[in-house]
Amino acid sequence: MKLTIPKEYNPVLSVRQTQEAIKYIRDTFQHEFGKEMNLLRISAPLFVEKSSGLNDDLNGTEEPVHFTMKEMQEERIEVVHSLAKWKRFALKQYGFQLHEGLYTNMNAIRKDEELDNLHSAYVDQWDWEKIIAKEERTENVLKQHVRTIFKIIKHMEHEVWYKYPTAVNHLPDQIHFITSQELLDRYPNLEPRQRENEIAKELGCVFIMKIGGKLSNNKKHDGRAPDYDDWKLNGDILFWYEPLQCALEISSMGIRVDEDSLVKQLKIEGKEDRLQYPFHKAIVDRKLPYTIGGGIGQSRLCMLLLKKAHIGEVQASIWPEEMIRTCYENNIQIL
Repeated sequence: MKLTIPKEYNPVLSVRQTQEAIKYIRDTFQHEFGKEMNLLRISAPLFVEKSSGLNDDLNGTEEPVHFTMKEMQEERIEVVHSLAKWKRFALKQYGFQLHEGLYTNMNAIRKDEELDNLHSAYVDQWDWEKIIAKEERTENVLKQHVRTIFKIIKHMEHEVWYKYPTAVNHLPDQIHFITSQELLDRYPNLEPRQRENEIAKELGCVFIMKIGGKLSNNKKHDGRAPDYDDWKLNGDILFWYEPLQCALEISSMGIRVDEDSLVKQLKIEGKEDRLQYPFHKAIVDRKLPYTIGGGIGQSRLCMLLLKKAHIGEVQASIWPEEMIRTCYENNIQIL
């Protein structure tokens, strides 16, 4: 069982106060986020057809929860891992224009997740996607959006402080940028998670860029599906999280593949068979808009702002009995 117990942990807020704070954070953040990023909130599916090619492949090893429907026995239906591909398709279908975008409350099941303080089988995040021009597929545009998201999160710290001054976690004033290769060069003897911890502890908040391809050591910093992010134009937002003494990932995001990078990345991964799917064909045929997008963890944001020791304190999920018992013995209030 992977579980970290902070010394003399004090949740500050009661369970009921925590529930009130969760709602406040979620309501306030999504309002500010939509306004700042020019995004419209829309409805989204909980499951998709496998044949559509729309489900997120994550690292390529996780199996989605799946089932068949009475009226569609021939079709395998998959509970989403995320809406990384679906959002881009929706932007086209719903007639969004340049520099307009959407966000949605995304709920997913990742049954193969290794459960610990930060990881749950239930995933809740704001999935977002925005149309950009082809010539805007640049590192500068990526960084602009990262800085905007950081500004909104920083503003949320002040909002939470106003209502819950004794519970709020004080965040750094700036976000820094580093590529996964630069991170390897800086800490050549450490594993990827150790490198993330070191840089997050040093800088407070960091955006690690260019994730998915192999580095100079012939290894990947982390896995990324080859058919949504452009591996040269993506990254993760990490905060140093003092209660658990580790880096806390709040968002994975990036500029999405175009017709060239899609084919190149599928070839690298040996996944060229996906080019038969409607989604992938639409990209190659330039029938979908060029976009930037990502996901922002709702429970993780609540956890970050409220200094919670376990994600189970801010979401209702399923945990091993031993983990629940150990948490209660150490004043960690699992919902």
